[in-house]
Amino acid sequence: MSAAHDHGHSHAPASFNRAFAIGIALNLAFVAIEAWYGWKINSLALLADAGHNLSDVAGLVLAWGGALAGRLRPDARHTYGWQRASILAAFVNALLLLVAMGSLAWEAVARLGTPEATEGWTIMAVAGVGIVVNTATALLFMRGRKGDLNIRGAFLHMAADALVSLGVVIGGALYLWQGWAWIDPVMSLAIAVVIVLGTWSLFRQSLHLLFDGVPESVDLAAVRTLLMALPGVAGVHDLHVWAMGTSETALTAHLVLADPATNADALMHEAEHELHEHFEIRHVTLQLESPAFALQCRLRTGAGCS
Repeated sequence: MSAAHDHGHSHAPASFNRAFAIGIALNLAFVAIEAWYGWKINSLALLADAGHNLSDVAGLVLAWGGALAGRLRPDARHTYGWQRASILAAFVNALLLLVAMGSLAWEAVARLGTPEATEGWTIMAVAGVGIVVNTATALLFMRGRKGDLNIRGAFLHMAADALVSLGVVIGGALYLWQGWAWIDPVMSLAIAVVIVLGTWSLFRQSLHLLFDGVPESVDLAAVRTLLMALPGVAGVHDLHVWAMGTSETALTAHLVLADPATNADALMHEAEHELHEHFEIRHVTLQLESPAFALQCRLRTGAGCS
């Protein structure tokens, strides 16, 4: 006996439209201020941070676009909708940041050979504004950082920027105290290192999900154990788990029934409940089959029906 069940209920993620709009507006205003003063006093640290904040604006726009695309309804051509756009947005966001930080590090190393004087008080004042702006923006995304990789990317970037701005303030203070002209490019290098370290995890995870990798929040062996423990289940094969987007996970599996008289509706209801409760997997598709049918699958394919 075989049967199939598709649990396709809609579980729309929380909307962060207002957070994105406010964050983009705040950061655009700050980029203009920081770039102006960085150019005026010839501070590489301020110009570097302004460039990074501009890339963050682009990142916020990408993340917002990915979030909006992910909410589009499925149709006959895109039966899963556009949820993967949020994964792509997170990946591009991380990639842009890594490239930008590579350019920043290159320029900072070159500037170390010929350090130039700058204005410590101006650097400290402008970077202090950056701490306020970036912290406020990060707080807008704080509640969604655990359940959505795309929102987590926005939160991490803003939180890292607040720390980077703090580093610029410290650099300005050291310049005023000791007169170290080389502190500006050194702080720029420190900015690059901090951001690369914070971005690498986002890059790695988003790339993993783009290739249908199992989300890090899901233990595949534990999922198999859970399904095997369901009453009436004698075997599990063709188990697949992947991310439909940055906030929803899907699962398909074949369950081999020990007894053809097993109550299929009750079994699938329990399976869906347990998968949701323990792994936050909401989109579940299960095929129920007899041992004889499962054996035929293995004989035809060498591993099992897919």
